[in-house]
Amino acid sequence: MRWLTSIIFLLTALSARADDLHAQADVGLKKAVAFFHDRVSTEGGYVYRYSADLSLREGEGKTNATTIWVQPPGTPAVGLALLHAYERTHEAYLLEAARDAGLALVRGQLVSGGWNEGIDFDPAARAKFAYLVDGKHGGKARNISTFDDDKSQSALRLLTQLDRALAFKDEKIHDAATYGLTAILGAQRASGGWSQVWDSPAKQDDPPDLKASLPKDYPPKYPGGSYWEHYTLNDGAMCDTIELLLDAADVYKEPKYRDAAVRGGAFLLRAQLPEPQPAWAQQYDRDMHPAWARKFEPPAVTGWESQNVLRTLLRLHEATGDAKYLEPIPRALAWFKRSTLPDGQLARFYELNTNKPLYMTRDYKLTFDDSDTPTHYSFKVASDLAAIEKAYEAAKAGPAKGPATKPSSKPSMNPSPPTDAEVRAILAAMDPRGAWVEQGTLKYHRIDGPVILSETFSRNVDTLSRYLIAGR
Repeated sequence: MRWLTSIIFLLTALSARADDLHAQADVGLKKAVAFFHDRVSTEGGYVYRYSADLSLREGEGKTNATTIWVQPPGTPAVGLALLHAYERTHEAYLLEAARDAGLALVRGQLVSGGWNEGIDFDPAARAKFAYLVDGKHGGKARNISTFDDDKSQSALRLLTQLDRALAFKDEKIHDAATYGLTAILGAQRASGGWSQVWDSPAKQDDPPDLKASLPKDYPPKYPGGSYWEHYTLNDGAMCDTIELLLDAADVYKEPKYRDAAVRGGAFLLRAQLPEPQPAWAQQYDRDMHPAWARKFEPPAVTGWESQNVLRTLLRLHEATGDAKYLEPIPRALAWFKRSTLPDGQLARFYELNTNKPLYMTRDYKLTFDDSDTPTHYSFKVASDLAAIEKAYEAAKAGPAKGPATKPSSKPSMNPSPPTDAEVRAILAAMDPRGAWVEQGTLKYHRIDGPVILSETFSRNVDTLSRYLIAGR
């Protein structure tokens, strides 16, 4: 691709007049993508952060030049930004770069069908993982796929959208996408919910129709245990999965994906806790009781994940037209309003029964005092209730088109165009290589200085491509 994008860039640059911002944006987008693909990527994939000279890199930890990251804002997020830019502009180089990101993910898909946080291309490191494309694996090869933090879902979101863009003709992309979606269907439990991880199809031996309830008591201290076997809403795990399946149903026109999403929605309806706390927990045990996960994630009603559930219920209503997904929302909104903190935020956790905001001390003891919380975790979260309520009112009034529903994987073809000032600022921030360098922190190297962020790249690609299509 290096020679192709170089030629395209040079030809376009010759036609770009200094006073033609549209042409400058076109050149800038080509230059940025060429740099990120040719100089930054590893086998077409990406991590979160790079030092300006590309000598240091990080995902959720230090990484090396043979490793890419799956969890957003890593490879799937960059790939989707490139793909959406292609779908707006129809520029082939964007599709080629997005496909390379997808092929990098294919090489990290596990036999179990999903992904973990990263993918290593070093042969010695790869031997430790049951990567599907590598064939035979030893019994100790890691084969645990995860829904945590949108890892497997984001990878499949990119692959399914790529599959459609490539007219379902790229065998590697198509096979990885459909294999992964089949694995997710198999991992769905009898209740309609999913655990945080899987390495094989679910046993289907859990009670299918239990409604959530509060336990008579629960351990006040972290008890340990296999929390990853719980039904998991934490960090968007189940909601992201339902969103993926709705997208897959749209891409492949396969009822089985929609049916699985509807079964997941039924789980969410049953998982709403009873009054006076009609919201949701981060995770539930087999008895549908809120349960401990990690040592800083107690059984509790949650402010962040409950908002996510409301957005997913609105999305399900939008996809199905079924009013049952709206029924729980007024009770939850009323709980949110009476549980909002004085500063307008929400607590991540509220104590069961008392509804008191619940925190952790730095030595991981439960407390009602927020003055000594660990810094690695958000014990307070932003409130998006105004947008969610607006979307709910719009859904009641007619077709559900509220602003709080999570966007589909399809990009808008008629987006609000960025302003000239925004585009000029993006182009001015680009260095001669085509890199957006900014001040920041390499968190795990503990270095402050100039960095290159995948998140900034994806955002700027989105802005420039929206500007280009508006200019047409």
